[in-house]
Amino acid sequence: MSRRTSWRRRALSTLTSLALLTGGAALTATVQLASAPPALALDNGLALTPQMGFNNWNSTWCGADFNEAMVKGIADLFVSKGLKTAGYQYVNLDDCWALPDRDASGNLVPDPVRFPNGIKAVADYVHAKGLKFGIYSSAGSRTCDVKGFPGGLGHEQQDANLWASWGVDYLKYDNCNNQGVDAKLRYTTMRDALKATGRPILLSICEWGANQPWNWAQPVGNSWRTTGDISDSWSSMITIAHQNQQLAPYARPGAWNDPDMLEVGNGGMTGTEYRTHFSLWAQMAAPLLIGTDLRKADAATFDILTNKDVIAVDQDPLGRQGTVVSSSAGKVVMSKPLADGSRSVTLTNEGTSAATVSTTVQAVGIGGATSYAVKDLWSKQSSSTTGAISASVPAHGTVMLRVTPGSPVPPPAGMNRLSDLSWTSAVNGWGPAERDRSNGEAGAGDGRTLALRGAAYSRGLGVHAGSDITYHLGGTCRNLTVDVGVDDEAYGNGSVVFQIWKDGAKAADSGTLTGRDAVRRLSADLTGAADLRLVVTDAGDGLRYDHADWADPKLACGGGPAAGTRPLSDLPWSAAVNGWGPVERDRSNNEAPAGDGHPLTVQGATYAKGLGTHAYSEVTYYLGGDCTSLSTDVGVDDESAVKGSVVFQIWKDATLAADSGLLTYQDAARHLTADLTGALELRLVVTDGGDGASSDHADWAAPQLTC
Repeated sequence: MSRRTSWRRRALSTLTSLALLTGGAALTATVQLASAPPALALDNGLALTPQMGFNNWNSTWCGADFNEAMVKGIADLFVSKGLKTAGYQYVNLDDCWALPDRDASGNLVPDPVRFPNGIKAVADYVHAKGLKFGIYSSAGSRTCDVKGFPGGLGHEQQDANLWASWGVDYLKYDNCNNQGVDAKLRYTTMRDALKATGRPILLSICEWGANQPWNWAQPVGNSWRTTGDISDSWSSMITIAHQNQQLAPYARPGAWNDPDMLEVGNGGMTGTEYRTHFSLWAQMAAPLLIGTDLRKADAATFDILTNKDVIAVDQDPLGRQGTVVSSSAGKVVMSKPLADGSRSVTLTNEGTSAATVSTTVQAVGIGGATSYAVKDLWSKQSSSTTGAISASVPAHGTVMLRVTPGSPVPPPAGMNRLSDLSWTSAVNGWGPAERDRSNGEAGAGDGRTLALRGAAYSRGLGVHAGSDITYHLGGTCRNLTVDVGVDDEAYGNGSVVFQIWKDGAKAADSGTLTGRDAVRRLSADLTGAADLRLVVTDAGDGLRYDHADWADPKLACGGGPAAGTRPLSDLPWSAAVNGWGPVERDRSNNEAPAGDGHPLTVQGATYAKGLGTHAYSEVTYYLGGDCTSLSTDVGVDDESAVKGSVVFQIWKDATLAADSGLLTYQDAARHLTADLTGALELRLVVTDGGDGASSDHADWAAPQLTC
């Protein structure tokens, strides 16, 4: 709408230990105490893949046809038209379902004209279809419609209890009339209220990206809006896609970037444009919430919405958002890693005439096989390639391909997180090995955020002894670093041994670790290894509570930049997130669209080379241990004029190598140097200086990297 404008403790069965290979190589591990990054997902067990469903707003707003009959009709169509089978499960109400005032007890009251039998009756009807039911409110005093229905601010627990009593499964929580109360506080309060009801209720944060929710919302909600409202036009849809694309690093199971609901079928775009819309939302692992009145939808709309191959990309259990690998002259290529080792590749033509859009298997991250199977997810045609990927794409169209290597391929060059990669084999003592979750009990996805001695980890593998996971490296990788320990869900019980195997030789061994021991860090030299094996044994005392975490495992593969000294802006980064608009090369950040900046200028001094960013910003480069130093000037760009305060930080792997201190728009540029000898990764971070991110246009000016 317009936003004006348990885990339950259990005894583990005794399982047969896994037989392990042995080897005579000397151990090369280093062991030390380790710290952990923060958790990045809400532990309510929901939205482990992006939520799929329906919301009425884009088609009805607050019109009279938004009523009980419509909602029941949508539930009926979910079943009869195959949407439920395709994966859609939530039937959600938006604004205007309530009366303008609460009752004498302060409770929300359903509009008796729209919902004469009340909301619980509608929820019961939806549930009887095997579906789930959602509702809407705002984290303010009133909702967003001009009539101003009651919001949840100050009534969080009362409202949450009422919704739970009705059988609500999903809350879309808006941002209007918020009285200036801190966004994180308002949404966290509702998160806690929903949890206190004891009913699993998905929390969809809808604050339009206004407060950079990707920086704080992961442990608060299951998804967060990243942009303003979508409208049913090509320009709106593609602009929102551009804004959401750069936020890929923040998406993960249970926590998704939300570029707003689908407009597919509402009539403002062509069929080609709607297929692009659906393709890009799936490629970005976005929630798929149908926004058209399905009672009036034509067959072409249902064909788009039920394309099982495209939906499978969105719902892939690896849970990674696709990233842009190339963008030039309106030809945009995105690559999304999938759990089976294949890649979803979108070839989008944003131009107004047909064009050929091309890439390669190396560029999309799966080079190394002799042949690849290629399936067009819209035409359903199959083909093969030895490396080139190319298609003629109509104006405003997207060709969406699933590209599958004919044999295991090595990880792409750079710093890889093991939970992003497909393994070639995995054996686990209890339930499946989990990506970015603890082992849990038994079923896939039943774990929670990886936690070791109270420290939470956003990335890693949750396993149970005996466990043996193999990755194909193909001789291309250099080093693995990882924190290891027994997950806190074992309640201090459990005892295991972690081993890293380089082909047939043991490369690192943790020794025995119990659920009470401090975290240990292992590092293993993998130079030349064809395969990597991660093994967890039971330490010889049985398999009770042996929930073992490979936490924050980082695999360095390939070499870094070529020897010499060169401007950093001439080199490709491996990841970039930015507080406002994209990171710019050799231009200031300015407002939002790519390329809209000016020459980098700090207190009148102009720089030809550098990076224009906006707090909070983080730009990462893979160095592969081949570089020695970085020198750069830093400061707030003059386009900020009368405001802006930031702190620049240079990180050498997990070590802070340089810090500017607080710099404001009135300060001259400050020169920083950092020793990067041996660093695998370089991270350039800009924080907001503690006073919010308004006007924090931050320049890395004339940065020179020596390798």
